[in-house]
Amino acid sequence: MIIETCAFCGRTIMQVTRLVKSPVNSEIYICDKCNQITSAVISGEINKRAASDLRHHWKNAYNMEIIKRKSRFDNVVFDLIPSQIHRELNRFIIGQDYAKKILSVAIYNHNKRLHDESGLIKKSNILLAGPSGCGKTLLAKTLANILNVPFVITDATSMTEAGYVGDDVEICIQQLIMAADGDIEWAQKGIVYIDEIDKITRAGENRSITRDVSGQGVQESLLKLIEGCTVSVPVSDRRKHPQGNNVQFDTTNVLFICGGAFEGLFDNFSTRKMIGFNNTDAETPEEEAPGLSSESLVKFGLIPELVGRFPVLCSLEELSENELVRVLTEPDDAITKEYQLLFEKDGVKLEFDEEALKETAKTALNKKTGARGLRSILEDVMLDIMYELPDKKEHISKYIITKESIKTKKPTIIKKRQRRKTVAF
Repeated sequence: MIIETCAFCGRTIMQVTRLVKSPVNSEIYICDKCNQITSAVISGEINKRAASDLRHHWKNAYNMEIIKRKSRFDNVVFDLIPSQIHRELNRFIIGQDYAKKILSVAIYNHNKRLHDESGLIKKSNILLAGPSGCGKTLLAKTLANILNVPFVITDATSMTEAGYVGDDVEICIQQLIMAADGDIEWAQKGIVYIDEIDKITRAGENRSITRDVSGQGVQESLLKLIEGCTVSVPVSDRRKHPQGNNVQFDTTNVLFICGGAFEGLFDNFSTRKMIGFNNTDAETPEEEAPGLSSESLVKFGLIPELVGRFPVLCSLEELSENELVRVLTEPDDAITKEYQLLFEKDGVKLEFDEEALKETAKTALNKKTGARGLRSILEDVMLDIMYELPDKKEHISKYIITKESIKTKKPTIIKKRQRRKTVAF
């Protein structure tokens, strides 16, 4: 693997803004910073000795950076076992125990594969499917916080087939290299989470006879990338260009996790009436939802080749009312704790009544927004209260959010006790 480096300071393409190739020797480059120094020396703005000292300083700084990076990455020891990963996920995510178990085992085995020299341990990519607001993206973000390998979250909706307007599928690898501070070898051991994978499905089970650049075309472009191959990745641009600054990247050891809502895949088919000459008032019996399987994913619109590259399929359940109440209060970053901290900075206490929490959860269930909708509901309730808080904080001791407050947006207010003035006779 050849990575372009500046012949003067030794910096790679990942550490400079631009590299200019020599018109005489295609293996010699000069970076924009060194080009400025040489131009200043030729014009007489600085002397050669000062320029030499500056380049020497840059070279030492670059070498120290490489040594520091190697000592950081080569000595990494991932000592979390699946049960410990599961407990870390429990701190921020309510429910979804089955998905947590799958991800915990996958991350643990991914670390084993990185330290395996026999090549017998293969990767098992994961596909997560569940309704909106059930915690798919939050699972990925939480994993990124507890892992010590490069981890990126990218969106499938911005991807298009190569040659069309939009991002090439290699954008996720480009972001992974950036997460690894430009270290290609370290990035090749990372994890990529592709969100909204259900938004690039084709219409129906049959192959498209026309060009589907943001659906089937993207799925076909992802095939070799997910399975494991060497791809050319642009480093300084978002799109590949034959004469651009590209690096060769091996995705064999990169673990891919995809997530999507797959709306309608888990719903029971509604009862329907017969139409035509044999129409009767009797309704057909309700059919069961197909559930998450390779066959149901193909019927939904994913091509069989892509589904086959995800041996681990995991469905996430819709959160119940009790679980949504727990989401409001239990996680370390719960939204109620956030509001209480905001009010505490103004010297006012904030309490949420149990019935108010249940009413908020019930509203989110009715809107079918899941845990994601809890914040929008509370933001609407708390807007007027937070607007008036700075003006009234001198006279108010506590706000209490009750069930009626969720409907009327008016909290119960407890005022501060006024001290009686003593008059001296």
